[in-house]
Amino acid sequence: MLHSALIGFPGSGKSTLFQLMTSAKDHPRGGKGDTAIGISKVPDARLDRLTAIFNPKKRVPATIEFIDVVAAGKSAASALVDVAGYKNADALVHVVRAFRDPAVPHPAGSVDPARDAQAMEDELILADLGVVERRLDRLDKDLKKQKSADGERERDLLLRCKAALENGQPLRALGLSPEESKLLRGFQLLSAKPLLLVINLDEADITAAARVEDAARQTGLTAFLSRARTLAVPVCAKIELEIAALEPADAAAFMQDLGLAESGLDRVIRASYELLGYMSFFTVGEDECRAWSIPRHTIAQEAAGEIHSDIQRGFIRAEVVAYDAFIARGSMHTAREHGELRLEGKEYVVQDGDIINFRFAT
Repeated sequence: MLHSALIGFPGSGKSTLFQLMTSAKDHPRGGKGDTAIGISKVPDARLDRLTAIFNPKKRVPATIEFIDVVAAGKSAASALVDVAGYKNADALVHVVRAFRDPAVPHPAGSVDPARDAQAMEDELILADLGVVERRLDRLDKDLKKQKSADGERERDLLLRCKAALENGQPLRALGLSPEESKLLRGFQLLSAKPLLLVINLDEADITAAARVEDAARQTGLTAFLSRARTLAVPVCAKIELEIAALEPADAAAFMQDLGLAESGLDRVIRASYELLGYMSFFTVGEDECRAWSIPRHTIAQEAAGEIHSDIQRGFIRAEVVAYDAFIARGSMHTAREHGELRLEGKEYVVQDGDIINFRFAT
């Protein structure tokens, strides 16, 4: 399962959004570092359509685990790196306050989304710099005792990271190779993780700033969002609370009145999924229609392992039809007649939306 951690300064609306996205009833109320974990279903109209066609006993969407941690305060780089929920996350979701509410004072005394986004980025960078410096100290001592090609390679990479961090550059912007990323994985460096900004807008601004470009321009975040592996989604937590309290038909009408195609929460969940470079393939039938999460460029045999390791080990062939082709034909039988249901080998690169039946031997 994919894991995303929510971060944000006090009063940003972070915990409210967490509860809405995960339907979590309980939330940590203890000291800093206490965590709440909730599961969000990834919205996917394709799975809805397949479920309507096959009418299965069970519908299983892709999911993301969201982690919310009690706010550690405004200057807490050391606390950030000490919280396992942050370190183990695949991505960070920073809820940035852009709403005005005198009843909820901002810790800094004023609302400034660009300032807050950079302040949090600086904390992530400072936390990582401490980790890198400590590792370099230990590595230098080890290399003085015994030279090692692997150790030299690690030191060169860490020195490159240290220089970037000292210049205020997050590690996600370094363009690390897969091998370099693998070498750093054990350190769980925070600024190396993909970052999603959730811009929590004022109710009066949501219609005019529903598009990311408009919200970024309005909040001064355009330059920040030009950085690598950094995305944004504008939402209004106050409106999302109102939508959550309505019946589905009333909620749809309310969003239509606001000019919103879907809820902000669905956009946050989907953006988190896409930010991590994941996609879905489907298995279908009378018993179950399910969306499976895999990284892009995954080959068929590895995708089979998401279902069960026995299927991966005994992989023979994959029966594959693209979602659009299946919908156009209306049935597996017709798709097969037109040559669109095909057999693929273990090296086939699975495409987003593929409907797959794996043949395997136990």
